Amino acid sequence: MRKLLPCAALLIALAISDGTFTSPLSASGGGGGGGTTTSSVSWIGTLGGNTSQAYEASSTGSVIVGYSSNAAGQYRAFRWTAAGGMKDLGDFGYAFAAAYGTSGDGSIVVGEAWTATFEQRAFRWTAAGGLQNLGTLGGPSSVAADISANGLVIVGESSTATSSPHAFRWTAQWGMQDLGTFGGFSSGAYAASADGAVIVGSAEDPSGQRHAFRWTAPTGMQYLGTLGGLESEAFGVSADGSVVVGRSTDASNTRKAFRWTAAGGMKDLGSLGGVGSAAYDVSGDGSTVVGDAADSTGQTRAFRWTAATGMQNLSAVYGGSIGSGSYFVYANAISSDRLHVVGYGYNRRNARYEAYSTN
Repeated sequence: MRKLLPCAALLIALAISDGTFTSPLSASGGGGGGGTTTSSVSWIGTLGGNTSQAYEASSTGSVIVGYSSNAAGQYRAFRWTAAGGMKDLGDFGYAFAAAYGTSGDGSIVVGEAWTATFEQRAFRWTAAGGLQNLGTLGGPSSVAADISANGLVIVGESSTATSSPHAFRWTAQWGMQDLGTFGGFSSGAYAASADGAVIVGSAEDPSGQRHAFRWTAPTGMQYLGTLGGLESEAFGVSADGSVVVGRSTDASNTRKAFRWTAAGGMKDLGSLGGVGSAAYDVSGDGSTVVGDAADSTGQTRAFRWTAATGMQNLSAVYGGSIGSGSYFVYANAISSDRLHVVGYGYNRRNARYEAYSTN
C-alpha cells in the first residue's frame, strides 16, 4: 500500500492506464515458525493478460492471492496454488477485482470487487460461498486489506455516511465496525495479528497529518510516533501483534521503512543506497521484514531485512534464480514461516511484469 489503500480508486485508475499497480497494502503474516530461505523463485503467471501482482501468501506460502489482467485486459482477483494454478475469484457485476489478503490456511480470501454501478466493495471469498459483499460504513465504497490468520477478523477501509474513509474491523458476529481516527478526516486499517486482536494502519489528526497506529479493543488507537518527521503509516504486524512495520518520514521529510516494538520504539531499517523506502509485511515471529526501497540509481527494488543482514536487495539475493535482466520491484508480503516472499517484478523471459514467489 498500501501501501495503497487510502485511495484504492486512484490505484485502479493507474492500473488501467499503465498496466501496473503501484505497491501498496501489504498484508500481515499470521502464525509463527522458523525456516531458512532457499534460492528458487516461481513466476506464477497471469490470467491470460500481460501483468499480475501478488499481495499476500498463506502461512506456509502454499496459497498466493493478488490481481492479474486477463486476455480482455480486465483486472481480476486471483487465488493461486501450485496444484491448481491461478483462479479468477469473480466480481460483483463490473470487471474489476483484486485480492489483498488470505487466512493462514489459504481458505478465505479478502479484497475488493466493483459493482455494476462502479462502486467498490470489500469482499470475503470462500470456495463454498464465492464472493460475499461485506457492505460499508454507510458510504458508497469499501475495501478489505487483510484477514487474521484464524480467518475471523477482516480489516480495511470504508467510506462513512459523510464520505470520510475510515478504518474498519469486520466479524461475522458484529459486522463492520468503525475504528475512528486521531481526530482527522480519514483512516485505514491495513493488517491484523493472527487472532485479530491487534490491528495496524494509519489515521489523520486534526491537521491532516497521517500517523501509524496500533489498535486493540482495550486501548483503541495507539499512536506509534515517527522517525523524526510529521507522518507515518503502519502496514504489517507480527502474529502476536508485538512487531509493527511500515514507513515514516524522518527529519528531512524522507520516507523510510521502520520496524516498531513497544520496548524499542520505531527504528529505521536503512536503505538500498537510494532515497526512500517502505516496509509492507513482517514474518510471524517478527524477525524478517519485506518491502521496497530505492537503490543507488533511483530504481525501486524489493528488499528483505533481518537484524543480522540488514536491508538486502532481493534481486541480488536471488540473482542466480531469476536470471539476467529480471528483477523484483515490490515485496508485498512474506509467509509466516519466513520461507516465501511474494510481490511483483519484471520477468525478462516473459517480457512482462509479473507476480512472483520465492521458494
